[in-house]
Amino acid sequence: MSKDDDTLGGPAGGTRKLGLFSGFAPPVQVVGFIATRKGDPDRGPLIRMRPDDALVRLVTAGELVRVVSERRSELAVLEMDESLPRGGVVLRDVVGASPSELVRVLRVDNISRPRP
Repeated sequence: MSKDDDTLGGPAGGTRKLGLFSGFAPPVQVVGFIATRKGDPDRGPLIRMRPDDALVRLVTAGELVRVVSERRSELAVLEMDESLPRGGVVLRDVVGASPSELVRVLRVDNISRPRP
């Protein structure tokens, strides 16, 4: 990602516009997926990540982050989990994600630039 054009390398050398997102985002691997049902007390998009992996990406617990894969991009709440392997994440209710897939976790930067 370059500082000037805010793009992320996509498949086959293409690029994808990030918009209002910033930060360093090396890929992480989905090591678990939780699908909830209607009526479950805890539902909605969530990502669990090790605190040291979150620190590299400049994100903190409870923060809204963007989970980006080659097929999909979705907002999720970040939760810390020290029991995960380094570089691994667990997703809950993130549509289009699958175990063993590589995703990027991007910090949502909604105050740094004026809206067009």
